[in-house]
Amino acid sequence: MGLRTGTFNENYAQEMAILSSRRQWGMVVVFIVLLCACPLFLSDRMLTILTTMGIAVVSVHGLNILTGYCGQISIGHSGFMAVGGYTSAILCAKLGWPFLAALPCAALAAGIAGLLFGLPSLKIKGFYLIMATIAAQFIIIWIIIQLRSITGGTDGLLVPKAAIGGIVLSSKTNYYYLVMVFVVLATITAHNIVRTRAGRAFIAIRDNELAAEVMGVSLWSYKLQAFFIGCIYAGVAGSLLVHYVRFASIEQFPFMDSVWFLGMLIVGGMGSTAGAIFGVIALKVLDELVTVAGPILAAAVAPQAAASLALISHGLIIIIFLIFEPRGLHHRWEMVKAYFRLWPFSHEVSE
Repeated sequence: MGLRTGTFNENYAQEMAILSSRRQWGMVVVFIVLLCACPLFLSDRMLTILTTMGIAVVSVHGLNILTGYCGQISIGHSGFMAVGGYTSAILCAKLGWPFLAALPCAALAAGIAGLLFGLPSLKIKGFYLIMATIAAQFIIIWIIIQLRSITGGTDGLLVPKAAIGGIVLSSKTNYYYLVMVFVVLATITAHNIVRTRAGRAFIAIRDNELAAEVMGVSLWSYKLQAFFIGCIYAGVAGSLLVHYVRFASIEQFPFMDSVWFLGMLIVGGMGSTAGAIFGVIALKVLDELVTVAGPILAAAVAPQAAASLALISHGLIIIIFLIFEPRGLHHRWEMVKAYFRLWPFSHEVSE
């Protein structure tokens, strides 16, 4: 862990601490206070944007564990979100379960689906694994459509408002706070998973499967664990999404979302908890900029150009990062922090 000049660790507890100084604790407290204060000065539209960002952060944390840390590329993450979303919707709408009881079941259902579709990773990798996860996306959506009597098929399913302890989360402010609680818990949990034995095994598998196996890492066990954990996150995000929209539909879980989730990891930086957050914020902010620029471009150039602006901008930003900053925004942020840690000493920070 990089420390500011003149600061050093005296024991292993300090070395392993996530927050190692009062300044870091102060920054975290200020950040949490700002999160709590957002509804006081932001409009409903801004709260909607922040809420959808939070749901995406939860989902991308799971993909980061699976792809960023374990190296198992998945382009079916939106499908696993659909499993969690529909599980929660069915339990609440048809069986009358409370939201807090349906949420862990949704996470578990998505995790089990991840285990099933993660089995091919024991024999295949790279391009072939990518194709297997793409197949998972379409198979899940096909099953949802076929189970019309349960899921509503292409018509979708109405979802009741989420309620906790008799308090119905009917306002955008209440649901914003709920999502932010899950974002904080998901971030802390994801960061700590990487610090465990399993997290170190994930990284070993990502870096070199053969070397990891020689060192005694069970590939089949840890690969399936990565799929299970990553899809649990997706299930939670799917449940939060359908209860926020109060409707479950296959249109909420398109294949392109799976692609953009991977793009968020590329932009933010794979293999870092902060990178998942940076990537979501970057692409979501880009979406808002495109929304503003779209009508201007349509009036100045052509409506067709405005319609494709979102796809073009997303693809372009991902290509730029792959070429010029392949380690993502998190790496650049670490370089900035390293510069200020060393200041005022003259020392060139190596990239």
